Amino acid sequence: MRTYAIGDIHGQLALLQAAHARIAADQAAHGPGPVVHIGDLVDRGPDSPGVIEHLMQGIARGEDWVVLKGNHDRMFAGYLRDLAWHDPRLRVDASYLHPKIGGVQTLASYGVKNAGDRPLAPVHGEAVAAVPRAHRDFLETLPTSFARGAVFYAHAGIRPGVPLERQTEDDLCWIRDGFLEDRRDHGPLIVHGHTHLAAVTHYGNRLNLDSGAAYGGPLSAVVIEGRTAFLLTDQGRQLLPVTPNAPIR
Repeated sequence: MRTYAIGDIHGQLALLQAAHARIAADQAAHGPGPVVHIGDLVDRGPDSPGVIEHLMQGIARGEDWVVLKGNHDRMFAGYLRDLAWHDPRLRVDASYLHPKIGGVQTLASYGVKNAGDRPLAPVHGEAVAAVPRAHRDFLETLPTSFARGAVFYAHAGIRPGVPLERQTEDDLCWIRDGFLEDRRDHGPLIVHGHTHLAAVTHYGNRLNLDSGAAYGGPLSAVVIEGRTAFLLTDQGRQLLPVTPNAPIR
């Protein structure tokens, strides 16, 4: 059972298109398989609307793509829904327009300039007017997990010890503490992003795909067969070794 997966995108359309090209080359050589996008489509990068539009168009033309909700996608959708909304997993002194979140860059990519330096209400009104309803609906309806074969996909990870069918959206989109350091087998291999590393890392019980595209790193694509994973490069497949004692972040 072959499944492809792509890490946190963060508005990097060119990197996403390159990742899809590497997947297409592998599919031509080895056969088809669905492509799971692990979430965080938006924020920090230069072209969040281009990323959303690219994914929407691919799904519309019949591509076998799954797009999961990341915490940044949830924050963006919530911000557009209600200026007063605050993600319960975001620290109380931060907001979607906090410099570390990257929402200012997302709004700029939709044409809303200098969002971090102007009064909140006018900026919000401009953002609601600028973001197409189709993009908002797409973000609002993204699933938070996907299971296939021996693998479970979620943006941030899972709450260990909680059955997969009872995982909460808060944890699936945001969890770090309690998950990253847990070395136990979770049943299926957990494939996630959310916590950026220098390179994709296979810990045995989980596989972290976030290689820091939001910070100038690569956007990684992998193919998973059973619990074995290969990084896709321009030269082909590269086996990802299992390194259970690798640094967790």
